[in-house]
Amino acid sequence: MQTFVGNIEARLDEKGRIFVPAAYRKILAEFESKRIVMRRDTDNECLMFYPESVWNEKVEQLRATLNEWDPEDQLILMQFMADAEYLEMDGQGRILLQKKNLETIGAQQDVLFVGILNRFALWAPETFANKRLSQSELAARLRAKMGQSRNNHTIITQ
Repeated sequence: MQTFVGNIEARLDEKGRIFVPAAYRKILAEFESKRIVMRRDTDNECLMFYPESVWNEKVEQLRATLNEWDPEDQLILMQFMADAEYLEMDGQGRILLQKKNLETIGAQQDVLFVGILNRFALWAPETFANKRLSQSELAARLRAKMGQSRNNHTIITQ
């Protein structure tokens, strides 16, 4: 199974439609997903897109960790699900995004698709540029997460 990688610039049309990049559409086809689930990210100013099967796995993981009879857990589940919506691509590979979601991430006309393994994100290009780590900070964090020493160059760099 291929994964969503890279970053691809795109432009919204006047109706808020955007072409899902061809490389991403190909991967979505591998997931056999007719629908995509979009939700506002909980930590970053971006929109996350999941093939429907991946979304269903995430929901099951969340359901398994929460007690839906506990009021606090119920509120978490409710808010998580309320911030999501199903999207379908039209025959040309476009999706329609609501204005409120585009405003949430500060997107105007230009946007940036960013691949994240089994899902992808949509950012305002300036916001993503401001959030990016420097190359040395990225390398240091990767080493820390992967348990690598500074002299071991097994980490993939640009």
